[in-house]
Amino acid sequence: MVPTLAGRLQTRLFLLATVGVVLTVLVTPLLPVDAPLGTAYRASFGVLFAVALLGMGWELAYHGLQQFRWEKDWPTMFGLLTALNEGLLVWLAVRADAVPGAAGLSGSAFVIHFGVVWVGVWLCANGPMRVPFLRWRFHGGRLL
Repeated sequence: MVPTLAGRLQTRLFLLATVGVVLTVLVTPLLPVDAPLGTAYRASFGVLFAVALLGMGWELAYHGLQQFRWEKDWPTMFGLLTALNEGLLVWLAVRADAVPGAAGLSGSAFVIHFGVVWVGVWLCANGPMRVPFLRWRFHGGRLL
């Protein structure tokens, strides 16, 4: 299955809104944040929102780059490695105080949260997502 741009956008937002939210709720209390739990959650959900928002732009860039590949898709490992450039961009946004609620978030807390959410979303997209959404693969990754 070669996901369409609409399919990639829908899948990204769906997985961040489900798997990303659950993992954020679970991992935030364990983060090395020297702040009240409410502040830690505000920072974590701010980062999650930034990942979703900036990720829409990344999907447009990835779609353009994939047009140069004969099968118009990434190898699965590329999908995991895109965490590096996406994480760096979100981290720069956090450092520039462009992510609401995330000011003062430590680098270690960011890496732990971002890494857990990224790997969890990537694993779900490449495995369990195919069970409840049988036709997802045949509709270019579109959920709607």
